[in-house]
Amino acid sequence: MARPNTTPARGARANRPVRAARPARSALLLVLALLLAAIGYLGVGTGRQLLADRSFRPIAVPAPTAAPPGIGALLSQAPAPPAAARSRPNAPVPTPAGVAAALAGALADPELGPSVAGQVFDADTGALLFDQRSTESVAPASTAKLLTAAAILSVRQAGDRFSTRVVAGAEPGTVVLVGGGDPTLSAAPAGQPTRYAVAARITDLAARVKAGLGGTAVRRVLVDDSAFTGPGSAPGWDPVDTPSSYASLITATMVDAGRDSADAEIRSAAPELAAGTALADALGGAEVGPGQAPAGARLLGQVRSAPVDVLVEQMMRASDNVIAEVLARQVAIATSRPASFAGAAEAIRAVLGGAGIEIGTGMVDGSGLSVRDRIPAAALARALLVTLDPAHSRLRPLLSGLSIAGWDGTLLDEGRFSGPAAIADGAVRAKTGTLTGVSGMAGLVTDADGRLLVFSFVADQAPAEGPSRVAVDALVATLVRCGCR
Repeated sequence: MARPNTTPARGARANRPVRAARPARSALLLVLALLLAAIGYLGVGTGRQLLADRSFRPIAVPAPTAAPPGIGALLSQAPAPPAAARSRPNAPVPTPAGVAAALAGALADPELGPSVAGQVFDADTGALLFDQRSTESVAPASTAKLLTAAAILSVRQAGDRFSTRVVAGAEPGTVVLVGGGDPTLSAAPAGQPTRYAVAARITDLAARVKAGLGGTAVRRVLVDDSAFTGPGSAPGWDPVDTPSSYASLITATMVDAGRDSADAEIRSAAPELAAGTALADALGGAEVGPGQAPAGARLLGQVRSAPVDVLVEQMMRASDNVIAEVLARQVAIATSRPASFAGAAEAIRAVLGGAGIEIGTGMVDGSGLSVRDRIPAAALARALLVTLDPAHSRLRPLLSGLSIAGWDGTLLDEGRFSGPAAIADGAVRAKTGTLTGVSGMAGLVTDADGRLLVFSFVADQAPAEGPSRVAVDALVATLVRCGCR
C-alpha cells in the first residue's frame, strides 16, 4: 500500500517560560512567540500573507545557508517576487570527480536498494557535476509535485484565483453550487480559522446567496461538479487511498481539500456532496444532491480561492495530494484539455516540454501518489534549474514552497536530517517523496564552500521496511559537508 509523505508543516521551536517579574517584556515575548508559532505552522510564505493583510507576494528566497526569517524580516519584507538563491561570491565550483568521490559511500548504503537515480548541478553555471541513471524512468513519489507546481505556474499568473459560484436553479427554492476547482474552499464556521490560510469560505458564499435571493428560502442545493471529468481516482491508487488522511476522490467542488469538515483528518468519500452539505447548512438547512446549472442561470454569489502562488506553497510544503491533483486539472483547463487525470498528465507533459523539461509519458497523476508514475530523475533537477533561470521568474513561488531542513514542512518530519545529517539544517530546501519502497528528494543545497547546488535523488527499489529516508538524507548531507574539489 502506498504511504505518501503527508506530514503537515510544524511550527517553531518551544519557547522558554517567561518570568512574571517583567510583565511588559513578558507580554511582548508572548506575542512574538505566538506569531512565530503561527508562521511556523502555516509556513513562511503563508505566514507573511497573514501579516500583510492578503497583499501576498512570496518571500525572497535566500541562499539556503541563511537562517529562517524572523518576525522583523517578515514584517519588513518588500512585496516583490522572490529572488533566486545564489552562491556566495567567489565560492569555488565543485568538480565532477570530487562530487562522485564524496557520494560514493552514501550511494552504497544497502538501504537505498539497487536502483538509485540522481543528478547534481552547479546552480549558477548549470554545469553537470554528477549523473547516475538520470534518464531512466523511476517512481517519483511526491517529488512529482515539483512538476505540477512548475506547470501551473507556467500557465497561470501567481495572483490568479479560482471561483466557486452559486446560481439559481430551474425551480423556485433551488440553488446550484458550481465548482470551479478551488481545493481549499473552507467549511470552517465564521470566526474560526480555516485549515488553509487565505481560503475562501462557505459562510461568505452563503451570505451572498441569501442577499441575492432577497429572503427566498432555499429548500434544495444541487452540486454541479462538471468542471472536472473522468474517474475520481488515478490508475495505481490503492482503494484504501480514498478516503484517507492524505487523499480523497478528486472533484471540482470540495471543501478543505476534500474533507467533510474543516477539522476532519480523514478526507471525504464524496467531496462534492460534502461541499453541498456545508453550503446547505450555512443557508439554514436544505436537501442536497447532484445536479447541473441551467444555461444562463442567474448568479447569486461567488467566492474566489487563495492565489495560485499560495496554493502552490501549501501543496508543496505539506505535500498535499488533493491540492496537487486539483492544480494539475487546472493545467489541463488552461491548455484546453479534458480536466481528468489523463488530460492533466498530458497537459503537464506538454507545458513542461515547452520549457525544456522532458518528463516522458509515464506520469499518470499530478501528486506522485500512483505507484504507476514513472519519470526520469533528470526532469526533477531540470525543473529546478529552469526555475532559477531569470527567464522563468514566474516559476519562483516553487522555490518558496520548498521545505527547509530543520524548519518546516516535510523536512521537519521526525527523523529527517538527524544525527550526523543534522548538518543540513537550514542548508537544504527541497521536496521529498516517499512511498512504500520509494524514497527521494530534489532541491537546493549550499555546500561547505558556500556554493549553491541543484540535486535530485530517487531510490525506487528500496527495502519496503527499511530506513531509506535516512539514507537519502545522508546523501544530501554529504553535499552540504563537502567542497568536492
